[in-house]
Amino acid sequence: MEDADLQLLTAKFDQLLQKLEQLKAENRLLRANEKSWREERAHLIEKNEMARHKVEAMILRLKALEQDT
Repeated sequence: MEDADLQLLTAKFDQLLQKLEQLKAENRLLRANEKSWREERAHLIEKNEMARHKVEAMILRLKALEQDT
């Protein structure tokens, strides 16, 4: 293999390594973002459930008051 070919191959290999590191960093960032979104989603689901239970309890109290009158 000629010296020029070897240099070209080495340069391409270095580019591939750079791209690999870039993609790894991007993947880490995406995974961190996904984790954050999943945690936020779980929190919102929990808040929604609490609100639903409160509304259901209010409706039951209103129905009970309505029956008392």
